[in-house]
Amino acid sequence: MAADTSYVERRERIEHYFDRTAVEAWARLTSSAPVSGIRATVRAGRDRMRTTLLDWLPADLNGLRLLDAGCGTGALSVEAARRGADVVAIDLSPTLVELARQRLPSDLGTGRIDFRSGDMLDAALGEFDHVVGMDSLIHYEPADVVRALTALAPRVRGSMMFTFAPRTPLLSAMHGVGKLFPRADRAPAIVPVAEGALRRAIGGAPGLAGWSVARTERVSSGFYTSQALEIVRR
Repeated sequence: MAADTSYVERRERIEHYFDRTAVEAWARLTSSAPVSGIRATVRAGRDRMRTTLLDWLPADLNGLRLLDAGCGTGALSVEAARRGADVVAIDLSPTLVELARQRLPSDLGTGRIDFRSGDMLDAALGEFDHVVGMDSLIHYEPADVVRALTALAPRVRGSMMFTFAPRTPLLSAMHGVGKLFPRADRAPAIVPVAEGALRRAIGGAPGLAGWSVARTERVSSGFYTSQALEIVRR
């Protein structure tokens, strides 16, 4: 997977965007600071999606290891650690990871967070009970999403949950309208995916034999539309 050209090229563009172009906007979006009306809908949508993914995790995470793949500024990692999880929080952007470290609260209870910058598919990260990728795979083609899950699967004991941008007429229209707005109000390189095709690709991937789709939930909030999908070991 690490050698796949399309994945590597897209990963490098995403790293450049979040680590250089959009750092200030992303830091504001993930804070409580005032934002534009467009970004307010995105903030609300991301809050709902984070809550959804956290609800899919066990209430008690003591003794469990979690990979927050594409952790951004660390909000999901913090909540998981407060439930007792040993979290490896990784993001392509060293700048966002440093911001996550700066925002880290002192009241994590029995949990801990190991913040890192790099590739979420790095095998050196070890094994996990659960993997969460919130809006970190929405920039990749379906084939790359499946390859990412296949690369992670041998090192995951429980579940993998991630989000994708569902291919809907409304979302396609919103992407078209989005081109009229300033760059600071646009998300980078989101790839809309048909849910049925993604499910079939997951079901037909040899590296995901023994895994099946469990829960799914869509969150729509203004200019934020994302769908969570959970796959679990049978």
